This record gives sequence, structure tokens and C-alpha cells, in this order.
Amino acid sequence: MNEAILAPGCVLCVDLDGTFSRTDTLIEAVLLLLKQRPLSLFLLPFWLLKGKAHCKAEIARRIAFDPSALAYNEELIAWLRAEREEGREIVLASGADRLMVEAIAAYHGFFTGVIASDGRVNMTGRAKAEALKARFGRYDYIGNAHVDMPVWAGAEAAMLAASSADIERILSKRVSFTRVFRQERSRSRLRLWIKALRLHQWVKNSLLFAPLVLSHQIFDPVKLMTVGLGFLAFSLCASSVYLLNDLLDLAADRRHPSKRLRPFAAATLPIEQGLVAIPLLLIAGFALAIHTDLYFTAVLALYYAVTVAYSFDLKRRALLDVFTLAALYTLRIIAGAVVVHLSLSPWLLGVSIFLFLSLGVVKRVAEIESSRQRGVTLLHGRGYQSEDLIIMQMLGVASGYASVVVLALYVSAPEAQALYPHHQLLWLFAPLMLYWISRVWLLTHRGQMHDDPIVFALRDPVSRVIGLIAALILLAAAG
Repeated sequence: MNEAILAPGCVLCVDLDGTFSRTDTLIEAVLLLLKQRPLSLFLLPFWLLKGKAHCKAEIARRIAFDPSALAYNEELIAWLRAEREEGREIVLASGADRLMVEAIAAYHGFFTGVIASDGRVNMTGRAKAEALKARFGRYDYIGNAHVDMPVWAGAEAAMLAASSADIERILSKRVSFTRVFRQERSRSRLRLWIKALRLHQWVKNSLLFAPLVLSHQIFDPVKLMTVGLGFLAFSLCASSVYLLNDLLDLAADRRHPSKRLRPFAAATLPIEQGLVAIPLLLIAGFALAIHTDLYFTAVLALYYAVTVAYSFDLKRRALLDVFTLAALYTLRIIAGAVVVHLSLSPWLLGVSIFLFLSLGVVKRVAEIESSRQRGVTLLHGRGYQSEDLIIMQMLGVASGYASVVVLALYVSAPEAQALYPHHQLLWLFAPLMLYWISRVWLLTHRGQMHDDPIVFALRDPVSRVIGLIAALILLAAAG
């Protein structure tokens, strides 16, 4: 990294978006508006008619903005603090609205002044350059993008916060930078997108195959292919919702010990790309669904509506959140039956509702326990407190055991006798499920449930052995 040659007595002016902050605060403000006051989005075109500065001001005064929740350039912050300790005046100069910029400056505490958009003047590019020249005469400037060219042109010393080697190379051809702050980015963009899309979570959509397996039609090639297309449609829509959820939860994720590493929260993927990917995934998923079956498309639309409601509101409401999770798992099973026109087994639905309610509670109890161990009494972004731990554990265990009761009743039912010549062997499922559910809850109580329980089941060797035994029992019972 080059050492800066700074002009003595010059005020050091620092850009915000993409420089001091690793993301665009306007985009994050719009996402906050979407989350906190979604109906206000319909006013955006009218605000824009009065200018970008006016639009920024209208957004800023309608959102509850927390400056601690941004992803900052930590290397730059450390350097600026050192400069301030040596008596250097440092000004945060941004095109963002003054309300947000002043909040950020106050939060960090080392800025001696602020220049920002004020509802009339959009403080970017040439307007920013003129404002800095008029106020300070001589200044040094740290920016990050082509829009900063006029500001660098008037600066005594130009510095760059480079988000990529390509940007550094392009801008260095036009500006002689005295110092470059290189923001670390993962070399594997594909790996980041796999993580953002949560491809490992697609395994949950394997529940679409459950009706086909349990009706003994899994080897029907046409139906297998049809369910496969349904699986892909569900998975594309699910990834669309995962991206939306991550963009709406940036603040909460950045406070979480593990979720802060998610690509958008960590600013290793640009938020703008996520906003483009959401509708593309959604369109692809529904196009595939419509091609497959219209009734299936209706179930997928219901699934998507519930997941969006969960992302915007339901996940913050105690109990409603875990009941919603159970419903979403059960909707996958319903979709698997609908797409190949199979009758839905009420026994399967009963087991599903109780079992997945239990697993949904596992996920929430694990989060409550993790927060409690960190000394946090209120689970941020959720409707739970640490005192809720015991009652949630009781609910989860009871629901898990209820699913085993439903399974036991099914074994003696005429439906089981018709499908399984040796249906008595299905009784062996009961102790297997009781053991697995008990073990999951024991690990959760110990604070060792670090994954989604479905993902845990796939990675856990004991769970895989139990699954293999269950498959062998099913085959033996089918004769």
C-alpha cells in the first residue's frame, strides 16, 4: 500500500458510500424504508420528480437508521483515527442525506465536520468539489468511484478506497493516487453466490418427493421427472426469498456472531446485484412452475406469499414464526402431491405439522440459547426473550413426541395395511424417531445446535445412520 503524501494544513475529506462504508447507504435506506414503511415506496417516483436530494431527504426522515449497523471499511477507520489523534481535521463529505451522515459521524466520534445533501443540493461529483473548495480552499480527499473525479481534481492529495483491482486499475489511469486502501473481497465470486443463494438449503425441498416415495411411485419416470421440475421451481423461489430476507435483515445479521459473515451483510457481494437476482430467480421459478402444472403453481404462489410475509413481519412475532415455519415445510409436501395429482395422506400431514413445528422451535431455541450465552436478554429482530427458553423447549419436545404418536396411530390404520404387507415392521419407526428427536433436543439444550436442524440431520453421522435404518425398515415393510 502506498504511503500518502499529505499537504500540511489541509482538511482531510472522506467520502461515505463505497469508501468509509463498504455499501451504498441510499440503497440500504431504501431497504429500511421497504422493511419499516413499505407503503412509502409508492411515493418514491414523486419524490424523485423533485430531485435526488429531495428523495434522499424524504427517505431519511421516514426511517429509523442505526449507524452502528453499517458495514464499514475497518482499515480506513483505523488510519483515520490515527490521523485525528495527530490533530488532523477530518470531514465526512457525502452525497447521502445530512440526517444519516451526521448520525454516522456522531457514532464514530472523530469527524470534525460534515458535508452532505440537504434536500436541495445533491452533494456528489462537481457539487461536492465546489462545496469543499468553497469551505476549505485546500483539502485532501478519499473517494472510491468515477463520480469522485471532479473532487479528486481539486484535491491536494487524492486517495482511493478500492473495492476491486479492476476499479483501482481503471481509476489509476486518470488519477495519481498517493494512497490506496484496498478492501478485501473473496476471490471466488461463485462461492459467494452459492452461499448467498443457500444452495445447501435446497435439501428442504426434497420433501416434495415424500408423497411419491410413500405412495410407492418413486420409480415412475414421468412422475419422478415432474416432481424434479417442481423441486427446481421451489428451490429457485426459495433462493429468491433468501436473498430478500438477507437484504431486509442486514442490520440484524451484522450483529449476529455467524450471520454477519453472510455475503451481503459482510459487503463481499454488492447489494445491487442481490436486488437484480431476486426478481430473476422468482421469474425463473414461476416460469418453470407454470410449465409443470397450474395447480402446483398456485401452491408455489401460496408458499412464496407466506415466506415473504415471514420475512417482512411474521418472523418477529413469537410463536407465529415457528408455526409459519412448520406450515412452509408442510406446504412442500402438499406441493409434491399436487404436482403429480396424488391424494394427500392426512397421516403424513399430521406427522409433518407436529415434527416440523418441533424442528422450527429447535431453530429458535438455539438462537435464544446462543443470545443468552452472550448476555443478550432480547433476541434482536425476533419476538423472544431469554426467559422464554423453558416454555419453548417444552413446546418443541411435546410437538416432536406428538408426531411420533401420529405415526404410531398410522401403523394400525387401514391405509398402512393396504400399502405395506408387513406393516407391523413400521412400529420400529417409533423408537427411531423418539431417539432422534430426543437427541436433537438434548444437543439443542446443550447449546450444540449450530445449524438449521434439517441441515444438521444431513451432516450428522448419527442422523444419517438412523435415516439408513429407517429406509431399510420401509423397504422391508413394503415386502
